[in-house]
Amino acid sequence: MTKKKKSIEILNILKQLYPNATCSLNYETPLQLLVATILSAQCTDERVNKVTPALFKRFPTAESFAQGDRTEIETLIHSTGFYRNKAKNIHLACQKIVTEFNGNVPQTMKELLTLAGVARKTANVVLAHAFGIIEGVTVDTHVKRLSNRLGLTTKSNPIHIEQDLMKLLPQPEWENFSIALIYHGRAVCNARKPHCEECALNHLCKYYQKSTKS
Repeated sequence: MTKKKKSIEILNILKQLYPNATCSLNYETPLQLLVATILSAQCTDERVNKVTPALFKRFPTAESFAQGDRTEIETLIHSTGFYRNKAKNIHLACQKIVTEFNGNVPQTMKELLTLAGVARKTANVVLAHAFGIIEGVTVDTHVKRLSNRLGLTTKSNPIHIEQDLMKLLPQPEWENFSIALIYHGRAVCNARKPHCEECALNHLCKYYQKSTKS
């Protein structure tokens, strides 16, 4: 089986396992999704979702974030970790959104990458879920771990992993594949102790095949 065919089979199985898989961050606007995704770095989506209601009530627009007190932002997002750097990035990103993008979150990869705290992972999430634009594959820690274990890539750099996955899957499925892998990473393919015996992908998994031989 070629790697491309294997990838499609993995995608089809994941779709059956997680038919309703979608972004697990709570948001109502593109700006809220952008901010929530920045907060999700080194933090669970569950924790972010506990923090954002009060944050978005206090700062409902890019203008309010841009003009807001950074210390207050830090206080509201403290429990997400790395709060000083995240507050700084949110503050600077919103200032640029106001001054250069008329208060609206930009809708291109190139423009999103000019915002503080935004790399391809965040940009892919915002483009896909806020605007329906599939520009790439979102590579978080789950996608990185699972794509390596499954044998779809040998890379460790998220950009290189994304490039490998984009070659294997049809573009309309790029974000679906990423989201489904994230769900599977949480439910079955844990970082420390994956539940390989009960995994529906174990017959396609390089990690499992190697572990059964050793």
